[in-house]
Amino acid sequence: MSRTVTKAPKDGGWRSYAQSLLLAVLLALVFRQFVLQAFRIPSQSMEQTLLKGDFLFVTKFLYGSPVPFTDWRLPKLRAPRRGDIIVFKSPSDGRDFIKRCVAVAGDTVEVRGKDLYVNRKRPVEPYAHHVDPRVYPPSPSSREPFGTHRRDFFGPYVVPPGNIFMMGDNRDNSADGRFWGPLPLGNIKGKAMFIYFSIDTDRGLFPPHLRLRRIGKLIH
Repeated sequence: MSRTVTKAPKDGGWRSYAQSLLLAVLLALVFRQFVLQAFRIPSQSMEQTLLKGDFLFVTKFLYGSPVPFTDWRLPKLRAPRRGDIIVFKSPSDGRDFIKRCVAVAGDTVEVRGKDLYVNRKRPVEPYAHHVDPRVYPPSPSSREPFGTHRRDFFGPYVVPPGNIFMMGDNRDNSADGRFWGPLPLGNIKGKAMFIYFSIDTDRGLFPPHLRLRRIGKLIH
């Protein structure tokens, strides 16, 4: 009695591997687009809350993840709030920035002698950081609502509907809403969650100067 043995195609293993790899890549892209994305702090504008060289994860579904190639967003769990640290696309040049939301639509924002006022009250800001003892006076000759003379004196300015107002925690060294205006909600990418890696890049990359105490730190 003879038996016929059918051999599997030689390319069957490679085809299965390619399909699994493609599926893994697609899942990773979907996860990055709609759930969680990594982000690196490139500047000092959020010191001391976030340091240059911090690597963090950003949750994208909280405010409603943007749908690629459209103006749509998925349903949000909640709207941005004052105090949230948010990654967004800059309305001035399209780069990814990270700042703190200090006011929402309808709020009146004002800075007087470096002090922030929201709706005529000074919020409690233990994270606000000042490194320059100088106080630049307002420029009465400038008619523009935003610009280089707005660091220490700004407003009063009412945040328009569909926008929030962003400022860096390092108030003396932050290119933020005082200079380029309110942030449209459509520019938001996500809310900062926690630091997963940190390295002091100002001291060089080799040997790596790790900030072990910052790893795993929640961002708020």
